[in-house]
Amino acid sequence: MNLDFTQFIPSMPYILKGILVTLQIVLLAGVLGFALGIILSLFKISSVKILNWVADVYTSIFRGTPLVLQLMLIYYGSPQLIGYQIEPYTAAILSFALNSGAYISEIIRAGILAVDKGQQEAAMALGVPYRKMMWDIILPQALKNILPALMNEFITLTKESAIVTTIGVMDIMRRSYQVGAENYSFFEPLLIAGLIYYLMVITLTFLGKALEGRMRRSD
Repeated sequence: MNLDFTQFIPSMPYILKGILVTLQIVLLAGVLGFALGIILSLFKISSVKILNWVADVYTSIFRGTPLVLQLMLIYYGSPQLIGYQIEPYTAAILSFALNSGAYISEIIRAGILAVDKGQQEAAMALGVPYRKMMWDIILPQALKNILPALMNEFITLTKESAIVTTIGVMDIMRRSYQVGAENYSFFEPLLIAGLIYYLMVITLTFLGKALEGRMRRSD
């Protein structure tokens, strides 16, 4: 076994620039997915049956098919669907947001249903409008309960973001692969990429636990 990491030291700044690309994709997709998840979760608990059906079908499709397939359909299929080629970066954010929204909707729905029904009954008795009740009373309590699950989804999204290399996005994986190709040695740069992802996940896990602890103390 002949490993030589020293030859990759000059390429480290190039590989590390991929962290910013990865974080941008994950953060934007996470925010959009969270917003979509809230909408879908409200559809799922709505008394309007058609909204229930729309949300359930959407969730079933995006949870029942591989993320890499969704990514490729959006990127490679865009010329046929909309007449022009979507940029890889845009396709990555869009596919991750649509996929994440499906999973987050189930998490938020479970969180809303876990809130004591007495909260909603009291708000209705006081004449609080439904929208204000959900936004100011129910959702804040639900989010506290589901914070660990949301952080886990965000961590999963960070790891799964590596598949954007399949459409040419210059993330950590793509840059590591290119460095390996230039040096005719792939094992070391891919190990470096793995270490970077591991450190990112560990950092997110620590931040999630710290935020959860602060929210519990605030109670």
